[in-house]
Amino acid sequence: MNIEECREYILTLPLVEECQPFDDEIIVYKIGGRWFAVVSLSHPEDVSVKCDPDRAILLRDEFSAITPAWHFNKKHWNNLHMIILPTEVVKREIKHSYFTVIRKNVTPKALREEILHVATQSGLKDDAEILD
Repeated sequence: MNIEECREYILTLPLVEECQPFDDEIIVYKIGGRWFAVVSLSHPEDVSVKCDPDRAILLRDEFSAITPAWHFNKKHWNNLHMIILPTEVVKREIKHSYFTVIRKNVTPKALREEILHVATQSGLKDDAEILD
């Protein structure tokens, strides 16, 4: 997967906002006002995503192309080297990040429930329990 394919996939997720809060080099993807994916144009082969801490460790052990995310809380953020990982793994982990942020970071509760409703009505589900 390349950066363009990554962007296209992320923007298919319901209610996603794309912004550049710092400069033209960093692209942040938000759901409910909270970050769930970040791409740096200086490293277009990578995407940083939020992850359940226990899952993050398992993924790093399983895939050498998944590492702690640079400049992020290493416990909660992984860096996916997209050009090495299978596309389905990258998409699965982006989707896991999306749902993790909705469930754990989006407030108030009414907004969280509304976003989850829209996501599930679109047929989206978190495949987090699956580790290839």
